[in-house]
Amino acid sequence: MNNNSYSYQDRKGIKPISWELFHGICKGLAIAVSDFNPTIILGVSRGGLYPAAIISSILRKELYPIRLTRRSEDIVKFEHPIWLLKPPPAINGLRVLIVDEICDSGETLTMVKAQALETGAGEVKSAVMYSHTKNQNIPDYIGIITDELILNPWDREVYKNGKFIFHPEYVDALGKQGMQPEESLLPNIKPEKPDKN
Repeated sequence: MNNNSYSYQDRKGIKPISWELFHGICKGLAIAVSDFNPTIILGVSRGGLYPAAIISSILRKELYPIRLTRRSEDIVKFEHPIWLLKPPPAINGLRVLIVDEICDSGETLTMVKAQALETGAGEVKSAVMYSHTKNQNIPDYIGIITDELILNPWDREVYKNGKFIFHPEYVDALGKQGMQPEESLLPNIKPEKPDKN
């Protein structure tokens, strides 16, 4: 599959995002979108749900998850995003804010905006945590504009065979830049033992 959204060799450097920076970006986006005063927030699952949940809590607005993806079982399998969960009829006539993690090709945001308007949204704007420079004109609000490889705090490591390891997709992406995944790039967060399991 030839998909520009996953052309990691085109990234220039890396940008590890801490949980603190993530929260700071969300707060900045909440301030920026407050003038729009959205009635409903649509969080694009999966990555967009993280900022969408924070922004909706800060602004005290309703949050509805939506899902369109190029992935199946966390592996990129489709050339274009496919719909799994569309915007609800509840958005009819309202101001809708789409929140996603990143604008890379811009295809996802374009599809969500078109579907939201078709569903009856009165006005639609979009906010993303990150955008690459080539498509920075697509979202209405952007936390960070960069062509670096973003290392998110929520998916940098996965649990496999009884231990936490660097996410294989990040390992591949770093390799395409001639870099190795270093321990220092992983979040230094120890798992807390549940009170009951």
